[in-house]
Amino acid sequence: MKGTAIEVVKGDITIQKVDAVVNAANSSLLGGGGVDGAIHRAGGPAILAACKEIRARQGGCPAGEAVITTGGNLPAKYVIHTVGPVWHGGREGEPELLASCYRNSLRIASEQQLQSIAFPNISTGVYGYPKQKAAEVALQAVNSYLQERETSIKQVVFVCFDEENYRLYRTILHK
Repeated sequence: MKGTAIEVVKGDITIQKVDAVVNAANSSLLGGGGVDGAIHRAGGPAILAACKEIRARQGGCPAGEAVITTGGNLPAKYVIHTVGPVWHGGREGEPELLASCYRNSLRIASEQQLQSIAFPNISTGVYGYPKQKAAEVALQAVNSYLQERETSIKQVVFVCFDEENYRLYRTILHK
């Protein structure tokens, strides 16, 4: 991984002191519940305004893709919004789409020469992705990305809001 530290913390992604936090957004980019709602509330109206500009330019954001906006009032300078897949039993390309969320977020961070990024547990809330499967996809996608290319990223933080995800990520990471 060429010197990139990967860590797992239990806590609130909106207070992470990193260059960018990743938002588990919906395709409208207009805010919602869970992580999305928390980031929009904590970051303030500048994030929504930037999302509206993106929508005007390209329509929403499809599953697996990512876009970047200001971090508004967050400690992070940027928010990378990515749309995870809704779980349909794994029969509709969900693992590939979820991996794309992580890869595209890292690609955008690298293009911006960012050094630190924090990820939530994408798609494991209302989108219903099984937590164990999502953690495996997330860690594999991030590890592969970091091993396969040169990047400015020096720190990746997985921020787990709940104890179950925290334990899963720590267990998988330390295998």
